[in-house]
Amino acid sequence: MNLYSSKQKWKIALLILALGLVAVSFFVTNAIVAKIGERERARVEQWADAIQQKLELVRLTNRTFSQLRDRERREMQLWVDATKEISKESPLDQIPDFSFPLKIIDENKDIPVILMDNEDNISGSRNIDLDTSVFMRKSPSFKSKDLQGIIDDSLRKLAKKWVKNEKFFNVEVFEGLTMTYAYNDSRELVRLEKERDSLIQAFNRELIENEELVPVILVDELSNNIIGTNLSDKEIAKTGKVELINQLKQQNEPIIIDFKSGSRNILYFDDSPELKQLQYYPYIVFFIVGLFVLIGYLVFSTFRRAEQNQVWAGMAKETAHQLGTPLSSLMAWIQLLESQDVDSSIIKEMQKDVDRLEKVTDRFSKIGSSTILKPSDINATVEGVLDYLRPRISQQIAIKMESKREQIVKHNAPLIEWVVENIAKNAVDAMENKGVLDVIVHDVKGWVYIDISDTGKGIAAKQFKTIFKPGFSTKKRGWGLGLSLVKRIINEYHKGKVYVLQSESNVRTTFRIALPKK
Repeated sequence: MNLYSSKQKWKIALLILALGLVAVSFFVTNAIVAKIGERERARVEQWADAIQQKLELVRLTNRTFSQLRDRERREMQLWVDATKEISKESPLDQIPDFSFPLKIIDENKDIPVILMDNEDNISGSRNIDLDTSVFMRKSPSFKSKDLQGIIDDSLRKLAKKWVKNEKFFNVEVFEGLTMTYAYNDSRELVRLEKERDSLIQAFNRELIENEELVPVILVDELSNNIIGTNLSDKEIAKTGKVELINQLKQQNEPIIIDFKSGSRNILYFDDSPELKQLQYYPYIVFFIVGLFVLIGYLVFSTFRRAEQNQVWAGMAKETAHQLGTPLSSLMAWIQLLESQDVDSSIIKEMQKDVDRLEKVTDRFSKIGSSTILKPSDINATVEGVLDYLRPRISQQIAIKMESKREQIVKHNAPLIEWVVENIAKNAVDAMENKGVLDVIVHDVKGWVYIDISDTGKGIAAKQFKTIFKPGFSTKKRGWGLGLSLVKRIINEYHKGKVYVLQSESNVRTTFRIALPKK
């Protein structure tokens, strides 16, 4: 009966089921992530279309403003020419007709103009919104002459500002006198520019303050300058502009915004934080479930091991108790036989078996109890077991022991004898009562090794560890407890190790018992 094999099958089945559940979780989550990713990209593409339309509107507005400025400059040129025409001297006997130039001059009701001579004296102005009441409220005691001086200073500053912006015409009235006509954009053009600036600010605000939008960077393709982004300067400086753009390029395919005029912008974008967190969700679930499974497994394994220990200890003590009665009886029978005329060699062999039964009883009584380890020669302990086995196994099995010197190790002799006997009997069964059993005792760097080799059928490599598990047995009637007890005696009581050193089918198998010297 192989209980361990059935348990392994159940473990494998449960593991496959768990992996299947994890795979389904990964598949479902990845499908959800893919759908959300597609929706985010669709939102970004819609947003990019809106950007393109707004930027196209801004470009169109800028072209319109440029055309309006050109038209206003032509109007100003015409206005200056009309003024020059009126200023011309005419013969005394001829009355000039100034109706047309006066009409041109009078029609300028929108473009602000300041007339200033070459000595920066203000000669006149038109369409200037200058509120003189402000000056009167600040200085009510000012006279008209003083107030005019303040107004002229204000006009002079405006005129010089417009000249600096190249919005002026110079007219030479006569030699030594040049008049400067400084002008600015019309009121209507200023109003339109404010609306355009408001539109641009709204676009920037929508880009920068849109927290619901995924992280985006809008870059000019030619200059590679960032036009707009909803990332902070700190975030960009931390990673670096080039590195950040490369990261976004690898994350998602960028969107090209083509203005059909030779200029293009590139929109790089990242996944939203929520989408990134959702991508890690299956791993988090897997980790949590795995953690619970591991904790549960450890807890139940501890309980199971404790229960097994109690069962084994109880069975061992009960076995020792049950053996006590027939042992006492056998000892009485031996004493009776000694008083009779019986062959002494028979009595001697019977006494050996009785002594052996006493050792077995002592072994079982020690299971579950504190074990006392005493320093002694491990060679003598092993040799005693082999001496007992030689006459009780097939004569076709040769038992050889090799040890170079005395090996003093702290151990419990009855338990070590049990370990060696158990492994040796398994070796005899593997050789099918014909072969060689070699036992070598040697030490290496603080450890004493007991190598037990047989020439039997061998052990498969995949069974090197499982043969020490409770319930594992290659025999049809085996309970699979022998090697499990061997491992417990060596590992728990002696703080050593026992394992299969090597095995080759139908050639040689070697078990190694490792005991610490200290």
